[in-house]
Amino acid sequence: MNPIFAAGLEVEGICRAAKLRFCFIGGLAVQRWGQPRMTADVDLTVITGFGSEQPYVDALLAALRGRIDDAKSFAMRYRTLLVVAKNGVHADISLGAMPFEERAVARASAFAIGGGSSLTTCSAEDLVVHKAFAARDKDWLDVQGIVVRQGAALERDQIWTELAPLLDLRDPDTSATVTRRLKAIFTGESRR
Repeated sequence: MNPIFAAGLEVEGICRAAKLRFCFIGGLAVQRWGQPRMTADVDLTVITGFGSEQPYVDALLAALRGRIDDAKSFAMRYRTLLVVAKNGVHADISLGAMPFEERAVARASAFAIGGGSSLTTCSAEDLVVHKAFAARDKDWLDVQGIVVRQGAALERDQIWTELAPLLDLRDPDTSATVTRRLKAIFTGESRR
């Protein structure tokens, strides 16, 4: 089995056993919704809320090895738990608390990966929101792939509704750039 999928299955099993609300984002979700690409790690969001992160971090660290010294302190400060699966694949677990993250987890669904196994990934729309907010070059390539692959099935109004309040958290210049790039991708201008 693909080592990324194997790591994802391990992490999913841990989250399910602990009854955590979660979904995979990043490269695993891109495999489902966009143009598949190589990814070296597993990214997911676990809903913890604000102020109640410690029991979640403790539960995850009881089952997964931290990949940095004092992974718990790092997670409590930066809201990302850095761990490693048994097969050596890195996993970045975001400690989610924002309303968008909660809705993304609620909308998540099973992605069949073969052999009767599946991974819980965010929707294509929520993946676009995650990628547009991050706004790195590789994220824009992923957004283009999602838009091309999903075509008319992509709920663009939902993307704008979810992205707008997140862009309010960014500086105005960055927000304007993100809006402009996403509009260009939606209209196909970025491929010309």
